[in-house]
Amino acid sequence: MQPERLHRIAGIVDMQLTKTLGLALLLLALSACGNREVLEPYASANQSTVSLAGNWVLEGDSAAIARELNRAIRQTDGVRDDRIMAPPRQGRSRSGGSSRAQGGLTYVFFENADALKITQTPSALFISFNRAIVEEYRFGEMRRISVGQAEAQRVSGWDGPDYVVETLDRYGMKISERYSLSSDREKLVREVTFRGRNNESATVVQTFARTT
Repeated sequence: MQPERLHRIAGIVDMQLTKTLGLALLLLALSACGNREVLEPYASANQSTVSLAGNWVLEGDSAAIARELNRAIRQTDGVRDDRIMAPPRQGRSRSGGSSRAQGGLTYVFFENADALKITQTPSALFISFNRAIVEEYRFGEMRRISVGQAEAQRVSGWDGPDYVVETLDRYGMKISERYSLSSDREKLVREVTFRGRNNESATVVQTFARTT
């Protein structure tokens, strides 16, 4: 067989191998995306007409509760370290740091506070944490959020009389926050569940008393 023809055949074979490899990589990427968890939206309508509005103060030992939250994060973020609970993000970065790049970063979107001020409109909740940070939660929202290099899915909305906020990062770490009122509406219960990518979970319950 002539060298020129052999060279042409080799080129065709190489092209076919390249196409096959590219297709395999594309299918692998699509499979990975298909297996990635997607959060389901919550209701945008407040059918129960509950109002979470008010000023709320944390009951119990705030330092002990902060330690409990920190333990829950460490148990579920996929990284073992001796990190302490970060202070409120005023004046600090919540990028997570390069040392945690392979672990769950959803915790950087989590706010802890001794006092909450909640404003409720017909379409959203505005929660002020220690009068330093204000988060907006739009009823029925489904969006992507980011802080520095950390990105996550965010959904929030009504589940009956409770308001639920869920945040999920690409590593599979998920935080679910459920806000509910006591029967006399003088207590606000915030149930926070941290879930790791291997489905390990830890739940911390905070109770706030109405002040006004």
